[in-house]
Amino acid sequence: MKKITVLGVTGSIGTQTIDVVTGHPDEFEIVAMSAGHNIKKLEEIMNQIPVPHICVLEQKDYDYLSEKYPDRHFYLGQEGLIQISTLEETEIVLNAIVGFAGLLPTIEAIKAGKDIALANKETLVVAGHIIIPLAKEYGIQLLPVDSEHSAIFQSMHGEYLREISKIILTCSGGSFRDKSLDELKDATVEQALNHPNWSMGAKITIDSATLVNKGLEVMEAKWLFDVDYDDIEVLIHPESVVHSMIECTDTAVIGQLGTPDMRLPIQYALTYPHRIPLINSKRLSLSDIGTLHFYKPDTERFKALPLAYRAGRIGGSMPCVFNGANEEANQLFRDGKIKFLEIVDLIEEAMNAHTVIENPSLDELIKIDAEARAFVRKRVGL
Repeated sequence: MKKITVLGVTGSIGTQTIDVVTGHPDEFEIVAMSAGHNIKKLEEIMNQIPVPHICVLEQKDYDYLSEKYPDRHFYLGQEGLIQISTLEETEIVLNAIVGFAGLLPTIEAIKAGKDIALANKETLVVAGHIIIPLAKEYGIQLLPVDSEHSAIFQSMHGEYLREISKIILTCSGGSFRDKSLDELKDATVEQALNHPNWSMGAKITIDSATLVNKGLEVMEAKWLFDVDYDDIEVLIHPESVVHSMIECTDTAVIGQLGTPDMRLPIQYALTYPHRIPLINSKRLSLSDIGTLHFYKPDTERFKALPLAYRAGRIGGSMPCVFNGANEEANQLFRDGKIKFLEIVDLIEEAMNAHTVIENPSLDELIKIDAEARAFVRKRVGL
């Protein structure tokens, strides 16, 4: 019985984790979980499974839940996230918090010797130079939950790292893969949230539409698999069947295929190195699909991808600026404050205005993240 803390339980990854766990009650037990603002969903989950330790962000939610559920232990805010991530009984922390906020709990969980199932890619994008050495120091497993990185992780199984020449990250292309640049000028939030293949949260769905998400995944892959940016290729793959591939030094290409179901990489991260049946899953039928397509991304329409490579190659504090500016601009677009194409323009402006710190500390990263967000808000008059 593996004991799990789930951070971000009411989001897309969190709720799909609940599906995995409840499908295998003899394999998993959630001992702690956190939620942001969706308290209604949190209560539904609390009534579904008896999780004893629960963290919320707001004092009013803490007070309300503590009074209503006196038999549960409640925790508050960032300190609460750290507390439930370092509980003695927790074996693995599944971090599905969206954005920079997931960084500190990951660091403290590693220091407490907990394995990490990482859906929060921003942790490695912003602080890979801190997280990877820390994971090695404490001897914990850092297991990817992103479908692409899980696919690479699975494809590498049994291979020597020195015999891998290239990583190929596949990309659905997002909601606007077939739209012209002119059409993107007036793209709406509703259109951007209409992802053709995957069921995801709002922030990551917008990131997929801009291809920022793929840029973040490129930077995440660099840290997870210790590869150079020149050896990471992105291919648009509209069917989302081949989740990613590796190319070996002898030119063999190995990939992981499956239907677009996030429960598979979630479950594999929780059961690694073993596999168990995925409940209520749809089997892949290549004969039904018939044809698979792959092509290079149009970096004229989707500037976020080359910007991400640039941020990653510069390194130091620049990926933190890329991420912080994007988080702010993404939210502003969802709030109707800016247009779709302005998201990436604002990221580029923030990067151009930043003076790089080569090896930023955690405190410096927190400050840089705040400065990038403030820069974006100031540029749009907020």
